[in-house]
Amino acid sequence: MMGKVIQFPIPNPEKFGFKPVRKKKSERPRHGQLNLFAGGKVVNLNRLSVFEEALLLDEQGDSRAANQYAKAIKEGDAVADAYCNLGILESERKNHSKAIDCFTKSLREDPRHFESHYNLANVYAELGNLPLAKVHYQISIEIEPSFPNGYFNLGLTLAMNRELEEAIQTLTRYRSLVTHEECNQVDELIASLSRSLR
Repeated sequence: MMGKVIQFPIPNPEKFGFKPVRKKKSERPRHGQLNLFAGGKVVNLNRLSVFEEALLLDEQGDSRAANQYAKAIKEGDAVADAYCNLGILESERKNHSKAIDCFTKSLREDPRHFESHYNLANVYAELGNLPLAKVHYQISIEIEPSFPNGYFNLGLTLAMNRELEEAIQTLTRYRSLVTHEECNQVDELIASLSRSLR
């Protein structure tokens, strides 16, 4: 007896891309530590920090950004953030194993580094490792529950993994976080997934 293959009818929406760190976050206190210098700020009038220089090069599309992020890591300047952004550069070059290595090193520095969890999930989703993508999207949502793209990408991952009810719930949550104009594609996807459940 042979089974019948049923085509899964979902549109092919594009997932949201990577989330770089756009400003230095190393000043935030580690969990369980008091910030003795709350309200105080060190202003460097001479030049940008190594990480800030790397960020500036990165935003300009300058190929020297990767070397500058590596220098920031070596000098201990915003290490988790630098690893995260370096991971994005590696992923854009399709160096997935290096990208994963960078994101996990970022997480070793700061286990609750939101951007690294989200970006690591994107790499795993791109590679087709849906279980790991799902876990890292879920962690990123726990850390930043108001970031809509995490819900959208998690919803797509759940849909591809045939977890349809959870996908619909997650995409509905995404829908509640975005503007009316951004709902068209997700409405079509939710409708398609709902038809598949019948």
